[in-house]
Amino acid sequence: MALKIKICGITRAEDLEVLARLKVDAVGLMFAEGSPRRLALADARRLSKQAQGRMTRVGVFADAEPAAVRAAIDQVGLDALQFHGQEDAAYCAAFDLPYLKAFRICGAVDEGVLRQRYADACALLLDAGAGGGEPFDWRHWPSEPSGPCVLAGGLGPGNVGHAVRLLKPWGVDASSGLEGARKGVKDAGKMREFVAEARHAAAG
Repeated sequence: MALKIKICGITRAEDLEVLARLKVDAVGLMFAEGSPRRLALADARRLSKQAQGRMTRVGVFADAEPAAVRAAIDQVGLDALQFHGQEDAAYCAAFDLPYLKAFRICGAVDEGVLRQRYADACALLLDAGAGGGEPFDWRHWPSEPSGPCVLAGGLGPGNVGHAVRLLKPWGVDASSGLEGARKGVKDAGKMREFVAEARHAAAG
């Protein structure tokens, strides 16, 4: 199965257009409180319309009120959801869309237990934290995942190839590692290099 590539925290139409030309699998539209990449619904709607039919549109939330999630679904147009907070499985499944559940990895992780708790998640996203730009200790990556796992946190063009060859994740997700000085503004060259490196490594 081909490696899935998701780029998160897109805020500009020109950055989204680069991703469309690169044919990435998914784009993350950020709605989490406090994130510098958080989108107003009107801005998210414009980006969502631009992405429609070209890549999976993932709304990213963290401990949001259900009404806020439903407003984004109804007003923006989302294909999937991604939850980064303390949401339980019933909450995640309540919106009738495929979802990814993210976990901050600070030590050894029992991926099987997490997957039992979130049995209907389409994938687990194993992350270093909330946009810190540093990877977690990859020794804690599950050696034989029982289902789709997405590697996130601290990925960029310089290390994604090594990560894919070493860990063989189902998917990779990047955000801050593809930016320059301004958060939310992606670097087109970094995005192209990231996708090329990831796909080259996945192809062996």
